Amino acid sequence: MLCESPGKPVASGAMADTAASPPAAPTPFMAQYLSIKARQPDALLFFRMGDFYELFFDDAVEAARILDITLTSRGEHEGKPIPMAGVPYHAAEGYLARLIKSGARVAVCEQTESPAEAKKRGSKAIVNRDIVRIVTPGTLTEEALLPARQGQALAAIALGAGGAEAAIAVCDVSTGRFDAAAVEPESLADALMAWPLSELLAADADSGKPIIANACNLSPAPVTWRPARAATHKTGEALLKEAYGVAAIDALGDFGRTELAAIGLLLDYVKLTQAGAEIRLDPPRRPDRTGHLSIDPATRTSLEIDRAMNGSREGSLLATVDRTVTAPGARLLAARLARPSLDEAEIEARLDAAAWFASDSSALEDVRACLKKAPDIERARARLALGRGGPRDLRAIADALDAANAASLILTRAGTLPARLGEAAAQLDLSRQAGLAPLAADIVRAIEDSPPMLARDGGFVAPGWDAALDDVRALRDDSRKIIAEMQARYAAETGISALKVKFNNVLGYFVDVPAKHGDTLMGPPWSETFIHRQTLAGNIRFSTRELADLAGRISRAEEESKAREIAIFEDLAACVAAAGPALSASAEAIASLDVAAATAFWAGEADAVRPRIEAAPVFEAEGLRHPVVEAALKKEGQGFTANALTLDAAGEGAPRLLLVTGPNMAGKSTYLRQAALAVILAQAGLFVPARTIRIGLADRVFSRVGASDDLSRGRSTFMVEMVETAAILTQATSRSFVILDEVGRGTSTWDGLAIAWAAVEHLHGTNGCRALFATHYHELTQLADDLAGAANASLRAREWKNDLVFLHEVQPGPADKSYGVQVAKLAGLPKKAVARAAQILKRLETDPSSAETLPLFAAAPPGVAEDPPEDEMAGPGAELAARIEGIDPDALTPREALDLVYRLKDMLRGS
Repeated sequence: MLCESPGKPVASGAMADTAASPPAAPTPFMAQYLSIKARQPDALLFFRMGDFYELFFDDAVEAARILDITLTSRGEHEGKPIPMAGVPYHAAEGYLARLIKSGARVAVCEQTESPAEAKKRGSKAIVNRDIVRIVTPGTLTEEALLPARQGQALAAIALGAGGAEAAIAVCDVSTGRFDAAAVEPESLADALMAWPLSELLAADADSGKPIIANACNLSPAPVTWRPARAATHKTGEALLKEAYGVAAIDALGDFGRTELAAIGLLLDYVKLTQAGAEIRLDPPRRPDRTGHLSIDPATRTSLEIDRAMNGSREGSLLATVDRTVTAPGARLLAARLARPSLDEAEIEARLDAAAWFASDSSALEDVRACLKKAPDIERARARLALGRGGPRDLRAIADALDAANAASLILTRAGTLPARLGEAAAQLDLSRQAGLAPLAADIVRAIEDSPPMLARDGGFVAPGWDAALDDVRALRDDSRKIIAEMQARYAAETGISALKVKFNNVLGYFVDVPAKHGDTLMGPPWSETFIHRQTLAGNIRFSTRELADLAGRISRAEEESKAREIAIFEDLAACVAAAGPALSASAEAIASLDVAAATAFWAGEADAVRPRIEAAPVFEAEGLRHPVVEAALKKEGQGFTANALTLDAAGEGAPRLLLVTGPNMAGKSTYLRQAALAVILAQAGLFVPARTIRIGLADRVFSRVGASDDLSRGRSTFMVEMVETAAILTQATSRSFVILDEVGRGTSTWDGLAIAWAAVEHLHGTNGCRALFATHYHELTQLADDLAGAANASLRAREWKNDLVFLHEVQPGPADKSYGVQVAKLAGLPKKAVARAAQILKRLETDPSSAETLPLFAAAPPGVAEDPPEDEMAGPGAELAARIEGIDPDALTPREALDLVYRLKDMLRGS
């Protein structure tokens, strides 16, 4: 660590008269620290001191709490000890990851000169330092800090035209991708949640606007509020010109004022976090004109597309279908599932590629084997462009290109290919890439097979690549041999066999002879060659100009070797930057190829089929299955019951709305969800687990299945349910696909029934969309007779020896009952409670008006069997016999016995 001190310690035993003396001025070191910290007051400052990053004051306290590291103090400032904590420089990435995960932002302050350089400015000069980067959740690039198979989106949102326009700008700093799009204000949150958000930017002036506030509240990522000056079209235009070196932005795209405001907000922040370095992003892309399947945040959560209900990836649709073998492929698959296409031609092209692999298992296996060897070319390229890469990233690019080239040769030999596979094979064939082939070859020749992560570590350039480097290394590595040869020559020339060439930290290399030979070397003719350095009791030491020169060259060899390697690294990194567009295209081709092959591989595992895509708003499936539930059941050695479903929004060949009834636990929610997931899979260009399936393109998918309260926003479970239902009824079109489960259950029976009834009528008559509506309100089933485009379906269940057996089969028509008491028994309710529930249920079924007097019902008399009679539903006679059999006469009081007689009499009358 450098000999710098945050403050001057108080001498032991000294008395500080604070009343008489003003606080001492900050030391130069502390003045430097405070000046740099003032530039980033909201970030933890990693202040480089030798081999450590030190933190001071409140930063030290906070970091010590988060990282569970020692908090100490060093020196004083304004009469108070300065809290201090530190982390080793070489292990900083692990600590950074924990700080970022906790929600902190970290400003990294490096030494910009060496201590030796600082001393040239004066013996008391301190090392210059400056912030080189601000690390935030959305700007990570280090391999150790990022999940390889997950994207990282830094997004900015903006409103314009008085709130009539909205826009979103999104970039992934770790890959260089940059997207910008105008969206409808009411769809802002939907568009935003389609990205794997790591950090969201918004202008502080917009914090009170409902649309912005709603998007920020729904964001799973931390929100960073930025000054309004950054969110203007002028800022966006200026930063686009600066970043891409253009005089006019027309070449980059026709951006509206609101889009430019979002772009300005994004690029301003990227520039800030890079501490003023050049913005290294690919040119902005515009969205497909046909757009994407819209999925609102509630639906994403309900359908568990990329995250399960517990927040983990495991158990989600993405985790179930993901069979990709490359990191870019995994990220592309996640993007396709998050933003399924509305372009029929695009979907068919994806399906064609997957179907080709499904038809050729040999090519599928060979291509996947090649792709498994391909490192993450996207992120390696981005790290090099940002100056954070190393030799390992160079080698990753070459290895990825080589593996992809091998895959392309397999495809080319296979003959005629679908369009997407043909395009990928052409891009990945190095014989067709004049710029990439020599780059890959040079990297393979120049960089060792297993290079270090950092260029400063050295030792990564292969022998034979650079003659000057080989000479320097030879001197460094052969120094002992050279010294031995010099020693032998000196001994032979002087005739002193005891002459030795030695080394110590004081003299460096020197010639050592016994004292008796000292006069020989100090006299002519050897005195001109050997220069006296030191006399000891038994030895005399000399140096020579030749030895001094050799010693200097040996000591410089290591530095020269590393300097030469760094120069070679920088030359190759510059070549990678020059080939950026071609490398980006190759990365996309690798990802596309991987997703197509993975789709076919998963389809073979899951017995999934290619969906037929149509423009008409239909849904026709035979043997449809829920991919996630089926996968879970397979792990337990169980099978999944497939079911059919046919819908037609036009109401011609099939109903547009299906009312689904049946017991709890029978599979209604699974039946609804698997239909919605089929739409998403199909429009993402993936196969669907079914025997056959035909799907008309949907513009939106809505799911209101299950709800929970939102205490942070003051919403009850019922309120959340109503908000989600309202969004569906107001936004669904005739091309939408809707699933609704148990609408109205969170309030009184009649209120809930009324709301559910109205929702069904609205979906059928106003929205006119394909819809599945599951309910326990059996009164709703009569709507199938009143609404031309509605029908009933139910999940089958059977009673067997007083147990309920779920068959999970869907049949036409409504369910005959809900079997709620039987499900309660399965759930483990106490036997007494189950018996009482069965008793009350029978009374209500016999006389619905008795619900008004339920509180006056007498408790079940003691001694009545707690188990529901096996033949309870078989008739009053069997019930009477069972009741009498279960009575313990000795346990009844006279009054209880009399009450029992009257009850038994009532039962006989009822029979």
